[in-house]
Amino acid sequence: MEFRIPPVPMDGPTEDFWRGQGMDPQSLQDDTLSALSLVHFALPDQPVSHHATLSAFPALDSADRISALPEGILRYIVSRLPVKDAARTAALSRRWRGVWHSTPLILVDAHLLPPGRDAASPPIHAGAARAEGRGVAAAVTRVLHAHPGPIRYAYLTSSHMEAFPGLLARWLQTLAIKGVRHLVLVNRPWPLNMDLPATFFGMATLKDLFLGFWKFPDTTALPRGVAFPHLRELGLSCMGIENWDMDFVLAKSPVLRSLCIQGNILLRRLSLVSRSLRCVQIIAGIDLEIAVEDAPQLERLIMWSSSARDGLPRRVKIGHAPALTVLGYLDLKLHVLQIGNTIIKAGTTASPSTMVSSIQILSLRVCFGVRNNAKMLPSFLRCFPNVERLHLQEVGAIECVQSHIKLMIFRDFRGERSELAFLKFFLESAQELKELVIVFGKGRFTSMTEANSKVKHLLAAKRASQTCSILLIESALEEGEDKYYLDFRGSDFSEGDPFAFIPQD
Repeated sequence: MEFRIPPVPMDGPTEDFWRGQGMDPQSLQDDTLSALSLVHFALPDQPVSHHATLSAFPALDSADRISALPEGILRYIVSRLPVKDAARTAALSRRWRGVWHSTPLILVDAHLLPPGRDAASPPIHAGAARAEGRGVAAAVTRVLHAHPGPIRYAYLTSSHMEAFPGLLARWLQTLAIKGVRHLVLVNRPWPLNMDLPATFFGMATLKDLFLGFWKFPDTTALPRGVAFPHLRELGLSCMGIENWDMDFVLAKSPVLRSLCIQGNILLRRLSLVSRSLRCVQIIAGIDLEIAVEDAPQLERLIMWSSSARDGLPRRVKIGHAPALTVLGYLDLKLHVLQIGNTIIKAGTTASPSTMVSSIQILSLRVCFGVRNNAKMLPSFLRCFPNVERLHLQEVGAIECVQSHIKLMIFRDFRGERSELAFLKFFLESAQELKELVIVFGKGRFTSMTEANSKVKHLLAAKRASQTCSILLIESALEEGEDKYYLDFRGSDFSEGDPFAFIPQD
């Protein structure tokens, strides 16, 4: 899987400026483009495409039967076209002239790029990209001014905002007036600390929102009535948002059901207090503590990847979350698990106050070569007695291993003795296990024959479940590569197990 190329390259301060700051311009550009790739990879799909074609066979009597269709059907046709094509329908005939003006508009600024340029085009020179972005911004302004009807969807990722101070504020105000419901808004990303205008808070009609590379506005002085009463989906990527501002957003979004945070910059503690949230995903969470304080509808808490710059552990607290069924990846090296008021430690005695009985799918990151990880693993597993699917990983009488787990997927298998010892233990203990899937990284072994030789003793081991099968798979990804995690798959409730995806050639 490859990241989509961003529509514009980095075009911020000059190389001399960064050298003067003691930074390597090339490294900075590489990091910036990598961050852009992550953001654009996670972008929601565009609702229309300008690559599609619309055609029909001409009628034998030359009659214009399309124009004779009911007004509602004509508006539907226009609403599914890219903005340029939608506007051009006004020239088809007198019947079409008023359709575009009265049709709820889908505005994707990438469709306003010059001919031959789109989001998949290769990067161009910074100066040309800057001029291109300004041209797109001017075109967006013309569309907003010319179209008097509603705008339901705005997908703005290709405009040069720094060049037009105040323009974005006017855009957001216009979109609020026109009742925008779905908004994707991504900075270029220069400047990194560019403020999202406060007019953003007037967009009370929003249902879905994705923001990337902005500094979130200060919420402390906002009127009490500000709210997002219809917001259901929220994605924040590489955002500068403070703890109290995140608390404000959750408190003012009474029907929010899905939250995804990717590459947080200022956020240090995510406190989940929400009566509506069903899924929370953290992608590349840095220095972030998570506390599920009161989330009665929360079903999924997913941390695709996490890190701490100071190397100190970060707390994951599970308070009131009676519907929580999917949890992971808990990293035994990085995370300190707290259930209620109890911090789980090696040797913690299982009790009703230290168990989350609702969890059915659990994912753990375990380094078997680290003694403390091995000691913590039994204590972690005893906290989740009803787990049926375990992704990654031991010892002692553990109820979920003995009586419930039906599927386990063991990733990044290297053939080491400690791994085999754990897998042997698991096979000897898991009475309900139906399938053990062992996944090794691409190129880890020279052939499947070598890979099979690593597990031959495991295949002959005694099994607590006589119906258990063992499947050995080579991934399409290199060992330890997590790119396939970096999307919003966890919010798709048609996927019963969001951790079960295994990329293969």
